[in-house]
Amino acid sequence: MGNCMSFQPSCDATLDRIISVLCSKGYIGNLKKNLRDLQRETEDLRAIHDVVKNKVAREKVKHRHMLKPVQVWLTRVESFNTRVDDTLSTSPAQLQKLCLCGLCSKNVYLSYNYGRRVFLLLEEVKKLKSEGNFQELTELTMICEVVERPTRTTVGQEEMLETAWERLMGEDVGIMGLHGMSGVGKTTLFKQIHNKFATMSGKFDVVIWIVVSQGASISKLQEDIAQKLRLCDDQWTRKDESDKAAEMHRVLKGTRFVLMLDDIWEKVDLEAIGVPEPTRENGCKVAFTTRSKEVCGRMGDHEPMQVKCLERDQAWELFRIKVGESTLSRDPNIVELARKVAEKCHGLPLALSVIGETMSYKTTVEEWEHANYVLTRSAAEFSDMENKILPILKYSYDNLADEHIKSCFLYCALFPEDYEIVKESLIECWICEGFVGEYQVLKRAVNKGYELLCTLIRANLLTEFGTIKVGMHDVIREMALWIASDLGKQKESFVVQAGVGLHDVPKVKDWGAVRRIVSQAEKASIKCYKRLTS
Repeated sequence: MGNCMSFQPSCDATLDRIISVLCSKGYIGNLKKNLRDLQRETEDLRAIHDVVKNKVAREKVKHRHMLKPVQVWLTRVESFNTRVDDTLSTSPAQLQKLCLCGLCSKNVYLSYNYGRRVFLLLEEVKKLKSEGNFQELTELTMICEVVERPTRTTVGQEEMLETAWERLMGEDVGIMGLHGMSGVGKTTLFKQIHNKFATMSGKFDVVIWIVVSQGASISKLQEDIAQKLRLCDDQWTRKDESDKAAEMHRVLKGTRFVLMLDDIWEKVDLEAIGVPEPTRENGCKVAFTTRSKEVCGRMGDHEPMQVKCLERDQAWELFRIKVGESTLSRDPNIVELARKVAEKCHGLPLALSVIGETMSYKTTVEEWEHANYVLTRSAAEFSDMENKILPILKYSYDNLADEHIKSCFLYCALFPEDYEIVKESLIECWICEGFVGEYQVLKRAVNKGYELLCTLIRANLLTEFGTIKVGMHDVIREMALWIASDLGKQKESFVVQAGVGLHDVPKVKDWGAVRRIVSQAEKASIKCYKRLTS
C-alpha cells in the first residue's frame, strides 16, 4: 500500500507534463479561432476555384485546353474540400470536449489530434490560395485533325503530286513553292498535297490552309491564320499588328506547323505576320502556289517546282471525263470532233474543264462542228470563254508592273499560234516599237529588253523553247488578243492570219478600226512589225 502511495505523485507529475506540452502547441487553446479562420479561408478558396474553373470552361469553347499546373491545382483543391468538409462536420462535438474556457480538454489526446488537423488544414488552404493566382490558365489546342478539301477530277498529276510531297517532306526543305501559268492546276495539286496530311498522324501539330490572292495585307493574313488557330477573341481584336505578330509567334513557336498559302502574288513577309521561320531544327513547313517564278525566289525557294500543262493523252482523258460518255457515244463523228476541240485547249486544265463541261450537253455533230470552227477562228467568242476562262487568265496580265511590259506582252500575240519567236528578234521589235524606253546606247536597250522578256517568262506568260526562242501558250495568246481588242469590244483592232498566203487580203469589215495586222505565209519568217499609220 505504501509503495502504491509513493508511485502516485510520480505518475501525476508525468501526466501533468504531457498535458502541458500538448496544450502548449495551441492546437487546443486556439481551436475555436482556427476553426473560424479555416471556414473563412475555405470559402475564399472555393470562390477562387469556381472563378478558375469557369474561365477554363469558357476558354475550352475556343479550343484551348487547361495547363497542367492548373489541372493539378484544381484536383488538389477538390481533394482539400473533401477533407475539410469531413473535419468541419465533427467540430460541434469536438468543441463540446473543451473545458477551462477552451484552454484544455476533457479528452486531451483526441482534442490535440483534432486541433492539429485543423491547424494543418489552415496552413494548406493559405498555400492553395496563394498558388491559385495563375497568369495563364489554358493554351491553344493544336488542330491535329486535317479536314480534306474538296478537289476536282484530276488527270496526269499523280507523278507531280508524289514528287512535290517527297520534296516537301524532306528534312532540308522548309519552304516549297509551286509556280505555273493560270489555270494549269496549281490549286488542285496543292489541295491534294494538303489532303495527304490527313493520312498522317503525330508528325505535325497543325496544318493551316490560307487563300491569299491579290492585295492581301499583313493584317488580313494575320486574321485568317488567327481564325484557323482560334486565337480571335476580345483581347486579340484589341491588339495592334505588332502585338498580334508577337502573340502568333508565341503560339506557333512551340508547335510543328504546316502553313499552306494558295495563290500568292508577291512575297509574304512571314516575320511581320508572326510566323516562325521553318528550319531543319523545328521541322515546320511553309508551302505556297504562285503564278510567278520570281515570287518563289523572293520567298526563299530558289528551285521551285513548275506545274505544267497536260500531255496530249492526259488532256484528252480529262476532256473526255468532263464531256461524259453519254454525249461522246451519240455519234462516232462527235468523238473525232471532240478530240479536235480538246487539242485547241493545248493541255490547259482550266480550258479543258470549262469547255468540256460546256460541250457536255451538245449532242449533235453540227454543234461540235460549230464549236471547232469558233475555237479555230476566235476562241474568245466561244461560250463561257469570256466569262470563265479569259478573266481568270487576265489577272496575270494585270499584275505586270507597268504599261511598257504590258505592251511587250500584248505584242507577242501578233505572232501566229504555236510560233517560236527568236528572243533577239523579239527584243529588236520591242525596241523599234518604243516599248523598252529611250536609251542612247543600243546595248543598254537590249539589256532592258532581256529583263522584260525574263520577267514575262518568270510570270509564266511566255514559255521558253531552249535558250534562243520563246513562245506563247495558245490560250494565253487568246487572252492577249482579247485584251488588245478592249475585252472583245473592238474585235478587228488586231488582225492576225497565218498560212493564208501573202496574196490574200484578210476579210475585215471596218479597216478604220484596225490598229495592227499580220498576215503570214506558210513558210515565211516574221522580222519586225511596224505600226499602221493613217
